[in-house]
Amino acid sequence: MSAITVVNRRSFLRTGGIGLGLLLGFTLPERSKLAAQGRRPAVAAKPGAYIHIGTDDTVTFLITKAEMGQGTVTSLSMLLAEELDCDWAKVRTEFAPVDPASYGMQGVVGSASIRSSWAPLRQAGASARVMLLEAAAHRWGADKSQLRTERGFVVGTSPNQRLSYGSLSEAASKLPLPANAPLKDPKLYSLIGKPVKRLDTRDKVSGQAKFGIDARIPGMVYASIARCPVFGGKVSSFDDTKAKAIPGVKNVLQISTGVAVVGENTWAAMQGRKALEIKWDEGPNASQNSAAISRMFADLAQKPGAVAKQTGDAEKALAATAKKLSAEYEAPYLSHAPMEPLNCTAVVRGDSCEIWASTQMQSGSRDAAAKAAGLTPENVKVNTLYMGGGFGRRARVDYVGETVEIAKAIPGVPVKLTWSREDDMQHDFYRPASYVKFGGALDAEGWPSVFTARVACPSFGAARGNGVDSTAVEGLHTLEYRIPNLTVDYHRADAGIPTSYWRAVGYTQNTFFAASFLDELAAAGGKDPVELRKRLLAESPRLLGVLEVVAAKAGWGAPPPGRFQGVAVVNNIGSFTAQVAEVSVTQGKLRVHRVVCAVDCGHVVNPAIVRQQIESGIVFGLSAALKGAITIDRGRVQQGNFDSYDVLRID
Repeated sequence: MSAITVVNRRSFLRTGGIGLGLLLGFTLPERSKLAAQGRRPAVAAKPGAYIHIGTDDTVTFLITKAEMGQGTVTSLSMLLAEELDCDWAKVRTEFAPVDPASYGMQGVVGSASIRSSWAPLRQAGASARVMLLEAAAHRWGADKSQLRTERGFVVGTSPNQRLSYGSLSEAASKLPLPANAPLKDPKLYSLIGKPVKRLDTRDKVSGQAKFGIDARIPGMVYASIARCPVFGGKVSSFDDTKAKAIPGVKNVLQISTGVAVVGENTWAAMQGRKALEIKWDEGPNASQNSAAISRMFADLAQKPGAVAKQTGDAEKALAATAKKLSAEYEAPYLSHAPMEPLNCTAVVRGDSCEIWASTQMQSGSRDAAAKAAGLTPENVKVNTLYMGGGFGRRARVDYVGETVEIAKAIPGVPVKLTWSREDDMQHDFYRPASYVKFGGALDAEGWPSVFTARVACPSFGAARGNGVDSTAVEGLHTLEYRIPNLTVDYHRADAGIPTSYWRAVGYTQNTFFAASFLDELAAAGGKDPVELRKRLLAESPRLLGVLEVVAAKAGWGAPPPGRFQGVAVVNNIGSFTAQVAEVSVTQGKLRVHRVVCAVDCGHVVNPAIVRQQIESGIVFGLSAALKGAITIDRGRVQQGNFDSYDVLRID
C-alpha cells in the first residue's frame, strides 16, 4: 500500500505520490438520517474519510471501513463519487490509516458501514465539487452559478470552457471548506441506486488484491501456536527438544495463549508445533460437554429470568384461558469458519510497531498491538488488508495480540502468524448456543393473545443493569407483532465456552424460534401463517409491505405437489425482510428447493451488491440451519475442519 499522509480535518495540503492536488477532510455527524430509520444509531465518529484529486485526474478515496466481501469499498466510493461528479473510471481506493483524531473508531460491526456513511460521504463529495467549481470560476472570472460539473470536468458557458478536476485540484485545495454544500437531487443520480460493477472484482480475480494471508515482508519469519485444547486451560510445562530438531525451526517460546514455534516457513513452524511435548493444566472446563450444557440451559428456562420486555399481563392471561400452547427450541454453538484462516503479520522495532492484518476492527487491532508491544497506540501503524470472510470473528483481535507478542520477542524481525483451519474452528469465539421456552395462548377466535419467551443463552457481551443482554434476546424483545400479552425474560447461561458476535447475532436463532412458534400458534388456531402475520403486523407497515410482496412472489398457498412452504419476517437493524422457503421431505430427508426474499432496507446504494448480500446470507443461513453445529466433549471442540463442520457447496 502506498504511503498515506494524515491531515487535519479542516486542512488542505499539497501531497506527493499521485501529483499535487486536493486532499479533502470533513466531519461526520453523530448519526445520519438513514441510520435514524433503524433501531441503532450510526457509529459516532469525527472526520470520516478523505478525497484526493491528483493533478493527473485520478481520484483516490481513502476508505475507513474494512472490506470482507460485503462490497463496502465500492458502495462507499459510489457515495463520494456521486456527489463529486467525477469520472468513475478514474476512481482509486486505499484503506485509510488508523487515526482516532481524524476518524474516530474504525471498524465494521452492526451492519453500520453504509448507514453511518450515507449522509457524511455525500456531503464530502458535494463539498469537494463546490470547491472545484469555485476554483474554475476564479480562473475564468465567471459566476460560479453559471458553471456545472460533468464526469470529472467543470464546464463553462462557452463551447470551449472545460477544465479537468486535476487541473483545478491545486487551486481548489487553497479554498475554504464550504458550509452546507448542496446535495444532488436524487432524480439526477447516475451511480447511487445503479448496479455498478465492484471496484475490487478484477484485483480479486487476478490475484492482485492483498489479503492478510498474502502479506510478505522482507526478512519475515513464520509462526504457529499450540493452544490448550480445553477452553480456559494453560501450559503446565513443555519440552521443545524435538520441535527444535525439525528442519527450518528457528525458535520456540511461551506466550500468554500457548507455545509459539517460529520457522523459516509456515510448514516448518507447523511441523515444529506438532513435535512439541506439552503438559496442559486443563482448568475448570475439562469435563464440560454438550449434553451437560443443554441440561443447564433447559433447567434455567424452567424459572423466571430478568425481564427484557413485558406488555400486558401474560401470566394472568395464561391462567384465564384454556387454549394454551408451549414449545421449547434449542440451537447449538456455531463457528464463523471464514475461508481465510486468521492471520497477522507484525514487526516491533524499538518504540514502534507495524502490523498487516485482515481485520474488521482496525482501532481494536491497534490497541491490541500496542498492549502486546508495551507501546502507546500512537506508535502502532495498522495496514488494513482485504478479508477472506469475517462474519464477526475478525472483530475480535486476539490473533493480533498473539502476533505482536511473538514479534516483541524477536525485535526487528517481521513475524507472520497463521492459524490452521483446526485452530480457527477449535479456538473461535462462537455464536452462542441458545435454549428458549415458549408459552402462548389463543383468544376465543383463535388469534394469539399471549406470547412468552424465556431465553437461556450465554452473553454476547456485557449485560445491562437489569441483567439482560439485549443481543441475546434481540429478535424476541424486538418483535413487532401486536399481541396483547407478551413477556420475554433472560438467563445468562455461561458454560465456559467463548462466545461473540456472529453475523446478525441474536437474530440468527431468535427469528427462527419466534417464527416457528408463531406457526405453531397459527396451526393451533386454524389460521393461515401469512394471514395471521398480516393481522399482527397491521401497525408495522414496512414489515407488512415485505410480507405481502414475498407472499405474492412465492405463490403462497399454492406450492407444487409434494412441497411445503414456510414464512418468516423480521426487522433487523432497519432492514425489513421477509422470506418464504419452499421445501420437501422425502424418506426423512429435507430438501430446500427455493427461497424467495423481499427486503426493504431504505435507500439502496448498489442493488447488485444488495442482491449478492441477500443471496449469500440465505446460503450462509441454510448452512447454519441444516448442517452447522459445534459440539463439546471433555472441554474440547469436536469439529476441526469442513469434513466435520460442513457448509453448503456450490452444487
